[in-house]
Amino acid sequence: MTIKDDARIVFLDQGSLFPDNLNWKDWSSFGTPVKFFSHTLPSQVDERIKDATVVVTNKVVINQAHIRSNPKLQCICVVATGTNNIDLQAANECNVVVCHARDYGTESVAQHTWMLILALSNRLLEYQRLISDGRWSRHPSFALLDPPKIELTGKVLGIVGLGTLGRAVADKASTFGMRVCALKSHHRKTQEGPDSVTRHTLDELLQVSDVLSLHCPLDDSNRHFINSKTLRLMKSSAFLINTARGGLVDHDALLEALREGIIAGAALDTLDVEPPPHDHPVLEARLPNLIVTPHNAWGSQLSRQTLVNQTLENIQAFLSGTPTRRVQGL
Repeated sequence: MTIKDDARIVFLDQGSLFPDNLNWKDWSSFGTPVKFFSHTLPSQVDERIKDATVVVTNKVVINQAHIRSNPKLQCICVVATGTNNIDLQAANECNVVVCHARDYGTESVAQHTWMLILALSNRLLEYQRLISDGRWSRHPSFALLDPPKIELTGKVLGIVGLGTLGRAVADKASTFGMRVCALKSHHRKTQEGPDSVTRHTLDELLQVSDVLSLHCPLDDSNRHFINSKTLRLMKSSAFLINTARGGLVDHDALLEALREGIIAGAALDTLDVEPPPHDHPVLEARLPNLIVTPHNAWGSQLSRQTLVNQTLENIQAFLSGTPTRRVQGL
């Protein structure tokens, strides 16, 4: 691969990182200025990546047509771990290197996941609403104990995706006296893990988990794998946590399950459309047993700076002819 001296670098959605409190000074070290865009609409992608050598994107979709129509394109740097917004097959066919970030937001996501688990098990939002409605002020006793809180000690935490993020969440389970189970993997490397973690098939994991937490990437094989059928395999007292990708969950099926008591509660940090329209069914549901956060589990300042630094390193490595953090298989 020949890297031309006139390499052009375009960052399509710098604004998605809330960049004002991050350090960008080393991004002037490439020998060519980086063209930063705060956000990019789908209709603007073609024009903005025209003649670009390196395209940097967080969530902007780069599809087959974008890749094939830009013969100067040599590298796509994804400012995230997930690459479901990139047509990887087209990139491979056109010899375009795809690099991503790894392990940048591990503790931020783990902390957020446990916040959601604790909020559901302690009925935090429900109690906040009762206080706002004056229920505590009108109560004859000193404490509100209905709805009942749930202790996590002795419960089973089920992990789908026992990679770096899943392990960070699992490692904290012992603090709350929980036992960890995980989905069996087809890959030997990811199958390995602590002796204390029991592996199950998906059906088995759904049936034994008191809390099911998703930490796997999204692809065509697992889209909507949480659906009407799989939700009915879960305990009626179980909680579902998704801090991975919104497309893993059939949201219509989940809302039905929450309304009918098929499962006890759910907490979602991601939806199938982001940002979601104001009338998205999940946002309109306003269910007491549903918590939604705005895809910010990953977004502590430290995590965002690590992400920016890794992306800088990926571009520097590519321009020097030794790409790093390449997407596996490409």
